[in-house]
Amino acid sequence: MNYSGRKVLVTGADGFIGSHLTEALVAAGAEVTALSQYNSFDRNGWLDDLAGDVRSSVEIVAGDVRDAYFLRSLADGKDVVFHLAALIAIPFSYAAPQSYIDVNITGTLNALEACKAGGVGRLVHTSTSEVYGTALFTPITEAHPMQGQSPYSASKIGADHMVEAYARSFDLPAVTLRPFNTYGPRQSERAVISSTIRQVLDPACTEIRLGDLTPSRDFNFVRDTAQAFLAIGAADKVEYGMAYNAGTGHAVTIGEMVEVVRKITGSNLPIVAEEARRRPEKSEVRLLLAGSERLTGATGWTPQTPLETGLEATVAWWRDRIAHGEHRSDSGFVL
Repeated sequence: MNYSGRKVLVTGADGFIGSHLTEALVAAGAEVTALSQYNSFDRNGWLDDLAGDVRSSVEIVAGDVRDAYFLRSLADGKDVVFHLAALIAIPFSYAAPQSYIDVNITGTLNALEACKAGGVGRLVHTSTSEVYGTALFTPITEAHPMQGQSPYSASKIGADHMVEAYARSFDLPAVTLRPFNTYGPRQSERAVISSTIRQVLDPACTEIRLGDLTPSRDFNFVRDTAQAFLAIGAADKVEYGMAYNAGTGHAVTIGEMVEVVRKITGSNLPIVAEEARRRPEKSEVRLLLAGSERLTGATGWTPQTPLETGLEATVAWWRDRIAHGEHRSDSGFVL
C-alpha cells in the first residue's frame, strides 16, 4: 500500500468515510485532491474537522459529481480515483428516488467517463452491502444475488453494474469495494449506532428511541474500512470489473449493539422501538453478514477492530462533541 507521491482524487471526501479515507491517504504519502459538495456557506463537511497539518496537505475542491465536465477536469492524470460520492440516506430514497438516480447512477457514470478520458490508473467505486437485500445465504459472498429492497439499494445496484460494464466494454481499470455497515467518529445521527450513542449521552433523553431491534448487521469500524480502500486501490491482484466485500464476518442484532453501548456508558435508559422508525416491511433487510475472503485473498486486508473497541472510540468522540456543543447531523447529500 505504497501511496508515496501518487496522485489521488477522492469524491465524497467531505463525508463520513471519505474524510477518514482522506486522512489515511495523507498518512500514506499520497497527493490528495478532495472533492467536497459545493455549498454557499464555504464549508467542506468533515474535511473541516481534520487536523490542521492534514487539511493543509489536501487540495480541497468544491463541486458536484453530476457535472460531467467538472469531474473530467479533476480526474485527468490521476493514479487512483476513489469514488465515494453518493446520496446515502435510505429513508429519503422512498420520498425522492429520482435524486438517487441522478447522484448515484449518473454521478457514477460521470466518474467512469472522466476516468476513461483522463487515463486514470485505477477507479475504486464504492458500493454497499444493501445491494444484497435480506440474505438468501450467509456469509454473503459477492456471488449473492442483488436485491433492490429500497430505491437507494436499487440505485447502487445500477451504479455497480455500470462499473462492471465499463471494465468489460472499455477495459477501464475499475473495481468495486462493497463495505458492510461502517460506523465510527463523524457518522451522522441518521445511522443507528450514532443515534443510539447520542441519545444515551444526551441528558435531555429519558429513553433510547429506535426502530426495529431485531435485524442483524456486520458492523465495521471506519478506520478498518478506510484501510480496505487503501488496500484495494494499490493491490496488484485485483480483477477489474469485480466487486469485493469488506466486513468482519460477524453479525449482531441492533438490540445487541445497543446493549454493548449501554455497557460502555453505564446507561440504564429504557429502549423504545418506534413504529415510525421502521422501514416498510418488504424493504427491511433482516441480515447482513459479510464473506470477505475475495478481498483478503487479493489484498491481505483483514479488519482489526473488535466491535466493543470501536464503540468505545465512537462513544469517546461523541462525548467530546457534546461537551463542546458541536454535535450535528449531516444532510446525507455527500458529494
